[in-house]
Amino acid sequence: MRKIEHIGIAVIDIENSNHLFKSLFGKAHYKTEDVESEGVKTSFFKCGPNKIELLQATNKDSPIAKFIEKKGEGIHHIAFAVDNIEKEIKRLTKEGFKMIHEKPKKGADNKLIAFLHPKSTNGVLVELCQEIKD
Repeated sequence: MRKIEHIGIAVIDIENSNHLFKSLFGKAHYKTEDVESEGVKTSFFKCGPNKIELLQATNKDSPIAKFIEKKGEGIHHIAFAVDNIEKEIKRLTKEGFKMIHEKPKKGADNKLIAFLHPKSTNGVLVELCQEIKD
């Protein structure tokens, strides 16, 4: 894992949250994107060298809808950049970590993604991200 790629924050209303975080950071989000496979609409902010991803559920069965129903709005996950996501999944599985995704899938912001189960990471949902090269 090379660095923290972004911090994901679950929100109920992405437009209201965009205004809130614009006020917080002093600049607007730079990108929004729907990720149908995850049932979310995302919005990305830059804060110095760091990224914040806001996530709003687009259907009641999405993981974000379930998270908000259970825990309310707040930090949902921490994502780490990796060079080779398949290799990293194998390494982590060998180390005893439980994966939610055994194979990477397309996520937001031109990334391949896979999540580790929070039961194996002290309750923290960890996402692996690899830039998709054209």
